[in-house]
Amino acid sequence: MRKLIAVAVLAALPAFPVLGQTVEAGTYDVRGTNLDGSKYQGTARIKLTSETTCSIEWKTGSTSSTGICMLYENAFAASYILGKDVGLVVYEVKGDGVLEGVWTVSGEDGSGTETLRLRRQ
Repeated sequence: MRKLIAVAVLAALPAFPVLGQTVEAGTYDVRGTNLDGSKYQGTARIKLTSETTCSIEWKTGSTSSTGICMLYENAFAASYILGKDVGLVVYEVKGDGVLEGVWTVSGEDGSGTETLRLRRQ
């Protein structure tokens, strides 16, 4: 009976999403699209503050913003201040240092896209 249960559990594992994804501290290359569809690029620096929380700072062109972030399974979310506005970005952790997301800013219509790629040294 124990063997049967063990086989059933092992067989079911691939059907579940991968748990335990991680986001590494470091500098990321940023590429994205603005709300109007124009493209931008820059860097983001993530500093871990616990196993599931962090601080993040983006520098894209002449714009910079800072925020807090949180990891939950394969979702990575961050809120940030951009001038007087509050923004939100939600990324999917793709693995190998890649985060793909969508973002918005309070009071604006639509959303932009953004991909972060960890710089490997």
